[in-house]
Amino acid sequence: MRARRERAGSERASGPGAPRTGWRGRLGAYVALTKPRIIELLLVTTLPTMILAENGLPDLWLVVKTLVGGTLAAASANVFNCYLDRDIDQVMNRTKRRPLATGEITPRAALVFATALGVVSLLWFALLVNVPSAWLTFAAIAIYVVGYTMILKRRTPQNIVWGGIAGCMPVFIGWAAVTGTLSWSALALFGVIFFWTPPHYWPLSVKFKKDYANAGVPMLPVVATDRRVAIEMVAHTVAMIACSLALVPLAGMSWVYTVVAVGLGAWFLGLVVAMLRRADHPERGKLGAMKVFHGSITYLTLLFIAVAVDVFLPL
Repeated sequence: MRARRERAGSERASGPGAPRTGWRGRLGAYVALTKPRIIELLLVTTLPTMILAENGLPDLWLVVKTLVGGTLAAASANVFNCYLDRDIDQVMNRTKRRPLATGEITPRAALVFATALGVVSLLWFALLVNVPSAWLTFAAIAIYVVGYTMILKRRTPQNIVWGGIAGCMPVFIGWAAVTGTLSWSALALFGVIFFWTPPHYWPLSVKFKKDYANAGVPMLPVVATDRRVAIEMVAHTVAMIACSLALVPLAGMSWVYTVVAVGLGAWFLGLVVAMLRRADHPERGKLGAMKVFHGSITYLTLLFIAVAVDVFLPL
């Protein structure tokens, strides 16, 4: 099956819509494999975590080294993901233009690229940051590549729940980079992202559930009703808010962060509940899944900004 899909992808790549060549096009194709937008979101959570761990502004070079290493590690995991999912990417409208799906980059080249990025990222953390952060980075890559992509994604509707642990690891890595260890505060931040991931990703799966169904990927919106998806999103959102508020006593956050966390949590919960209500009453219109998706990005970004800002408040 995979061989037939790859041949089909190669045929499409040689047709009128084939990607442009040249070194700039090739460079852009390799960058596209790393999924830069996902990396941006991971870095948004790393810096505020480092500020909280330091209880102030960490050493600038440590920040740079941690962000560069984190970028390399996330890029490696994402390229491995594109390599392993190249067959289903070819049949999904959302992903059929990825460089491996079109044949612009060969599977072998992508595999070498992913491996090189991963090795460099691990050596980078071990030699320039510290060993604990290197081990956590290895765990993050392994969870995403092996745990999520190879084992969970095509087998269970809970794939994104447990596979999403990889996306939580940057807070552990950032904390360990500063302190060399972990803490309950880091665990609370981990919990925020862990419970945030399903209500962030499932709305996207709702929009593209036909794609996932055609590819044989059992995302929850493919195998469950909209109502069940929305109910699980509400449950995860409540747990996410609880973790965000647990940070107040654990890290000694001020009333400013507390107000922001409560306000953002209530706002995002309102978006998810509204989606549930529309699932219960289809006559009210579309689910508004993408509104929740974009709202989730706003929520996480502003919450972590509040984490960073709160450290510097003289309260």
